[in-house]
Amino acid sequence: QVQLVESGGGLVQAGGSLRLSCAASRRTYAMGWFRQAPGKEREFVAAISWSAGSTYYADSVKGRFTISKDNTKNTVYLQMNSLKPEDTAVYYCAAVDTLAKYEGSWYRGGLGSYDAWGQGTQVTVSS
Repeated sequence: QVQLVESGGGLVQAGGSLRLSCAASRRTYAMGWFRQAPGKEREFVAAISWSAGSTYYADSVKGRFTISKDNTKNTVYLQMNSLKPEDTAVYYCAAVDTLAKYEGSWYRGGLGSYDAWGQGTQVTVSS
């Protein structure tokens, strides 16, 4: 199974920026970022396909967050700007690693569409 390692979380003031990284042990079909705040369910943030580079975002982060990839490093990034206290959560990266799931609706952010998960990185936005 592909291994995913996130990094880049931390504490930032509202209005600030952070960049998260997710290093994959090998190339997969697509990658996504999710987040989970205390007492809430894990939710979709953004996703990107490795081949076409197509990107998808949750409405709550459109215009503020940007997902990107570096093919040479098998690494996906999440640039987060204009952060708000409600962005506080543990952020997870995930991989679509089977063709069957890649041909499905992974871009809609369903948790079951992803085959592997990282350990998560904490992002805290202070007001």
